[in-house]
Amino acid sequence: MPSPESLPRPSFKRILFKPSGEALAGGSGKGLDGDTLDATATEIIDLRANLGVDVAVVVGGGNFWRGREGSMKGMDATQSDHIGMLGTVMNALALQDALERQGQETRVQSAIEMPRIAEGYIRRRAVRHLEKGRVVIFAAGTGNPFFTTDTAAALRAAEIEADVVIKGTHSGVDGIYSADPRTDPTAVKYDEVSYMEVMTKDLKVMDTTAIAFCRENDIPIVVFDMSVEGSLRSIVQGGPEGTLVRR
Repeated sequence: MPSPESLPRPSFKRILFKPSGEALAGGSGKGLDGDTLDATATEIIDLRANLGVDVAVVVGGGNFWRGREGSMKGMDATQSDHIGMLGTVMNALALQDALERQGQETRVQSAIEMPRIAEGYIRRRAVRHLEKGRVVIFAAGTGNPFFTTDTAAALRAAEIEADVVIKGTHSGVDGIYSADPRTDPTAVKYDEVSYMEVMTKDLKVMDTTAIAFCRENDIPIVVFDMSVEGSLRSIVQGGPEGTLVRR
Protein backbone atom coordinates (compact mmCIF):
# COMPACT_ATOMS: atom_id res chain seq x y z
CA MET A 1 0.00 0.00 0.00
CA PRO A 2 1.34 3.50 -0.82
CA SER A 3 2.59 5.61 2.06
CA PRO A 4 0.06 8.17 3.38
CA GLU A 5 2.32 11.01 2.23
CA SER A 6 2.14 9.87 -1.40
CA LEU A 7 -1.65 9.60 -1.58
CA PRO A 8 -3.88 12.30 -3.13
CA ARG A 9 -5.47 14.30 -0.33
CA PRO A 10 -9.17 13.39 0.05
CA SER A 11 -11.81 15.80 1.33
CA PHE A 12 -13.02 13.13 3.77
CA LYS A 13 -10.79 10.85 5.83
CA ARG A 14 -13.54 8.50 7.03
CA ILE A 15 -16.83 7.89 5.24
CA LEU A 16 -20.05 6.01 5.86
CA PHE A 17 -21.21 4.66 2.50
CA LYS A 18 -24.93 3.83 2.26
CA PRO A 19 -25.83 1.92 -0.91
CA SER A 20 -29.48 0.98 -1.21
CA GLY A 21 -30.27 -2.71 -1.39
CA GLU A 22 -31.80 -2.18 -4.82
CA ALA A 23 -28.53 -0.63 -6.02
CA LEU A 24 -26.76 -3.93 -5.38
CA ALA A 25 -29.33 -5.76 -7.49
CA GLY A 26 -28.44 -4.11 -10.79
CA GLY A 27 -31.17 -3.23 -13.26
CA SER A 28 -33.81 -5.57 -11.85
CA GLY A 29 -33.84 -4.05 -8.34
CA LYS A 30 -34.40 -7.54 -6.92
CA GLY A 31 -31.96 -10.08 -5.55
CA LEU A 32 -28.24 -9.58 -6.17
CA ASP A 33 -26.22 -8.88 -9.30
CA GLY A 34 -22.65 -10.18 -9.38
CA ASP A 35 -21.30 -7.54 -11.75
CA THR A 36 -22.80 -4.72 -9.66
CA LEU A 37 -21.35 -6.18 -6.47
CA ASP A 38 -17.90 -6.48 -8.08
CA ALA A 39 -18.03 -2.92 -9.42
CA THR A 40 -19.12 -1.56 -6.03
CA ALA A 41 -16.32 -3.49 -4.32
CA THR A 42 -13.77 -2.12 -6.81
CA GLU A 43 -14.80 1.48 -6.07
CA ILE A 44 -14.65 0.91 -2.31
CA ILE A 45 -11.20 -0.68 -2.57
CA ASP A 46 -9.98 2.25 -4.66
CA LEU A 47 -10.85 4.63 -1.82
CA ARG A 48 -9.13 2.45 0.76
CA ALA A 49 -6.02 1.51 -1.22
CA ASN A 50 -5.37 4.61 -3.32
CA LEU A 51 -6.74 7.45 -1.19
CA GLY A 52 -6.21 6.03 2.32
CA VAL A 53 -9.85 6.63 3.25
CA ASP A 54 -11.51 4.63 6.05
CA VAL A 55 -14.68 3.08 4.61
CA ALA A 56 -17.64 1.80 6.59
CA VAL A 57 -20.80 0.60 4.85
CA VAL A 58 -24.43 0.31 5.90
CA VAL A 59 -26.40 -1.74 3.39
CA GLY A 60 -30.13 -1.56 2.79
CA GLY A 61 -32.29 -4.62 2.23
CA GLY A 62 -34.98 -3.45 -0.17
CA ASN A 63 -33.84 -5.83 -2.90
CA PHE A 64 -35.11 -8.69 -0.72
CA TRP A 65 -37.77 -7.17 1.51
CA ARG A 66 -39.21 -3.82 2.47
CA GLY A 67 -40.63 -3.89 5.98
CA ARG A 68 -43.63 -1.70 5.33
CA GLU A 69 -44.73 -3.88 2.42
CA GLY A 70 -45.14 -6.84 4.75
CA SER A 71 -46.98 -4.87 7.41
CA MET A 72 -49.38 -3.32 4.89
CA LYS A 73 -50.44 -6.81 3.89
CA GLY A 74 -51.47 -7.54 7.45
CA MET A 75 -48.18 -8.81 8.82
CA ASP A 76 -47.14 -7.61 12.26
CA ALA A 77 -44.93 -4.54 11.67
CA THR A 78 -42.20 -5.68 14.04
CA GLN A 79 -42.04 -9.11 12.43
CA SER A 80 -41.90 -7.51 9.00
CA ASP A 81 -39.03 -5.23 9.99
CA HIS A 82 -37.10 -8.17 11.40
CA ILE A 83 -37.35 -9.92 8.03
CA GLY A 84 -36.00 -6.76 6.40
CA MET A 85 -33.04 -6.76 8.79
CA LEU A 86 -32.15 -10.28 7.67
CA GLY A 87 -32.19 -9.01 4.08
CA THR A 88 -29.48 -6.50 4.97
CA VAL A 89 -27.37 -9.32 6.42
CA MET A 90 -27.56 -11.19 3.12
CA ASN A 91 -26.43 -8.06 1.27
CA ALA A 92 -23.61 -7.48 3.75
CA LEU A 93 -22.27 -11.01 3.32
CA ALA A 94 -22.48 -10.74 -0.48
CA LEU A 95 -20.59 -7.42 -0.47
CA GLN A 96 -18.01 -8.85 1.93
CA ASP A 97 -17.42 -11.74 -0.46
CA ALA A 98 -17.00 -9.36 -3.41
CA LEU A 99 -14.49 -7.26 -1.47
CA GLU A 100 -12.47 -10.17 -0.17
CA ARG A 101 -12.29 -11.85 -3.60
CA GLN A 102 -10.47 -8.67 -4.68
CA GLY A 103 -8.11 -8.85 -1.70
CA GLN A 104 -9.71 -6.31 0.65
CA GLU A 105 -9.87 -7.43 4.27
CA THR A 106 -13.41 -6.90 5.54
CA ARG A 107 -15.53 -7.38 8.65
CA VAL A 108 -19.31 -7.65 8.89
CA GLN A 109 -20.81 -6.46 12.17
CA SER A 110 -24.46 -7.21 12.83
CA ALA A 111 -26.78 -5.37 15.21
CA ILE A 112 -28.53 -8.74 15.72
CA GLU A 113 -26.22 -11.35 17.18
CA MET A 114 -25.40 -14.19 14.79
CA PRO A 115 -21.86 -15.17 15.76
CA ARG A 116 -21.43 -17.94 13.21
CA ILE A 117 -21.56 -15.53 10.29
CA ALA A 118 -20.83 -12.01 11.62
CA GLU A 119 -19.35 -10.13 14.54
CA GLY A 120 -21.70 -8.45 16.95
CA TYR A 121 -21.64 -4.67 16.66
CA ILE A 122 -19.12 -3.12 19.05
CA ARG A 123 -18.19 0.48 18.32
CA ARG A 124 -14.60 0.31 19.57
CA ARG A 125 -13.94 -2.87 17.62
CA ALA A 126 -15.39 -1.31 14.47
CA VAL A 127 -13.13 1.73 14.82
CA ARG A 128 -10.14 -0.51 15.40
CA HIS A 129 -10.90 -2.45 12.21
CA LEU A 130 -11.04 0.82 10.26
CA GLU A 131 -7.73 1.93 11.74
CA LYS A 132 -6.20 -1.35 10.52
CA GLY A 133 -7.35 -0.69 6.97
CA ARG A 134 -10.32 -3.04 6.96
CA VAL A 135 -13.69 -2.18 5.43
CA VAL A 136 -16.47 -2.59 8.00
CA ILE A 137 -19.98 -3.46 6.84
CA PHE A 138 -22.79 -2.84 9.33
CA ALA A 139 -25.76 -5.17 8.93
CA ALA A 140 -29.24 -5.56 10.46
CA GLY A 141 -29.87 -1.82 10.69
CA THR A 142 -30.02 -0.60 14.28
CA GLY A 143 -31.31 -3.98 15.46
CA ASN A 144 -34.67 -2.38 16.27
CA PRO A 145 -37.94 -2.35 14.33
CA PHE A 146 -39.43 0.95 13.12
CA PHE A 147 -35.99 2.38 12.29
CA THR A 148 -34.77 2.42 8.69
CA THR A 149 -31.29 1.64 7.41
CA ASP A 150 -31.01 5.38 6.67
CA THR A 151 -31.26 6.01 10.39
CA ALA A 152 -28.79 3.18 11.02
CA ALA A 153 -26.35 4.88 8.63
CA ALA A 154 -26.69 8.22 10.45
CA LEU A 155 -26.26 6.52 13.84
CA ARG A 156 -23.20 4.50 12.85
CA ALA A 157 -21.65 7.54 11.17
CA ALA A 158 -21.89 9.46 14.44
CA GLU A 159 -20.56 6.55 16.48
CA ILE A 160 -17.47 5.97 14.34
CA GLU A 161 -16.96 9.73 13.82
CA ALA A 162 -17.34 9.58 10.05
CA ASP A 163 -16.86 12.83 8.16
CA VAL A 164 -19.81 12.26 5.81
CA VAL A 165 -22.66 9.93 4.89
CA ILE A 166 -22.58 9.12 1.17
CA LYS A 167 -25.86 7.69 -0.06
CA GLY A 168 -25.90 5.83 -3.38
CA THR A 169 -29.19 5.69 -5.28
CA HIS A 170 -30.26 3.02 -7.73
CA SER A 171 -32.82 4.90 -9.81
CA GLY A 172 -30.47 6.71 -12.20
CA VAL A 173 -31.25 10.02 -10.48
CA ASP A 174 -27.98 11.84 -9.86
CA GLY A 175 -28.87 13.82 -6.74
CA ILE A 176 -31.74 15.61 -5.04
CA TYR A 177 -34.39 17.32 -7.17
CA SER A 178 -37.34 19.57 -6.43
CA ALA A 179 -39.55 16.77 -7.82
CA ASP A 180 -39.06 13.37 -9.42
CA PRO A 181 -37.15 14.15 -12.64
CA ARG A 182 -38.31 10.88 -14.15
CA THR A 183 -41.91 12.08 -14.19
CA ASP A 184 -41.63 15.87 -13.94
CA PRO A 185 -39.58 17.59 -16.68
CA THR A 186 -39.61 20.86 -14.70
CA ALA A 187 -37.77 19.30 -11.74
CA VAL A 188 -34.67 21.25 -10.71
CA LYS A 189 -31.55 19.63 -9.30
CA TYR A 190 -30.02 21.01 -6.11
CA ASP A 191 -26.23 21.15 -5.98
CA GLU A 192 -26.51 21.89 -2.26
CA VAL A 193 -29.44 22.00 0.14
CA SER A 194 -29.82 22.42 3.90
CA TYR A 195 -31.13 19.80 6.31
CA MET A 196 -34.10 22.05 7.10
CA GLU A 197 -34.98 22.48 3.42
CA VAL A 198 -34.95 18.71 2.96
CA MET A 199 -37.42 18.33 5.83
CA THR A 200 -39.66 21.33 5.17
CA LYS A 201 -39.88 20.72 1.41
CA ASP A 202 -40.37 16.98 1.99
CA LEU A 203 -37.58 16.13 -0.45
CA LYS A 204 -37.30 12.37 -0.80
CA VAL A 205 -33.71 11.83 0.29
CA MET A 206 -33.63 9.89 3.56
CA ASP A 207 -36.24 9.47 6.25
CA THR A 208 -36.71 12.50 8.49
CA THR A 209 -35.27 10.75 11.55
CA ALA A 210 -31.97 10.23 9.72
CA ILE A 211 -31.92 13.80 8.39
CA ALA A 212 -32.63 15.25 11.84
CA PHE A 213 -29.95 13.05 13.41
CA CYS A 214 -27.34 14.16 10.85
CA ARG A 215 -28.34 17.78 11.44
CA GLU A 216 -27.99 17.44 15.22
CA ASN A 217 -24.55 15.85 14.83
CA ASP A 218 -23.42 18.09 11.95
CA ILE A 219 -22.78 15.17 9.58
CA PRO A 220 -23.02 16.20 5.90
CA ILE A 221 -24.80 13.91 3.44
CA VAL A 222 -24.04 13.45 -0.25
CA VAL A 223 -26.66 11.79 -2.47
CA PHE A 224 -25.43 10.47 -5.83
CA ASP A 225 -26.08 7.95 -8.60
CA MET A 226 -24.10 4.78 -7.91
CA SER A 227 -24.29 3.65 -11.53
CA VAL A 228 -21.88 6.36 -12.73
CA GLU A 229 -18.38 4.90 -12.60
CA GLY A 230 -15.88 6.94 -10.60
CA SER A 231 -18.47 9.08 -8.84
CA LEU A 232 -17.65 7.76 -5.38
CA ARG A 233 -13.96 8.65 -5.73
CA SER A 234 -14.84 12.08 -7.14
CA ILE A 235 -17.10 12.84 -4.15
CA VAL A 236 -14.40 11.83 -1.68
CA GLN A 237 -11.96 14.13 -3.46
CA GLY A 238 -14.39 17.07 -3.33
CA GLY A 239 -15.89 16.71 -6.81
CA PRO A 240 -19.28 18.12 -7.88
CA GLU A 241 -21.19 14.84 -8.19
CA GLY A 242 -24.57 14.49 -6.52
CA THR A 243 -26.16 16.82 -4.02
CA LEU A 244 -24.62 17.95 -0.74
CA VAL A 245 -26.86 18.28 2.32
CA ARG A 246 -25.52 20.36 5.22
CA ARG A 247 -26.37 23.39 7.35
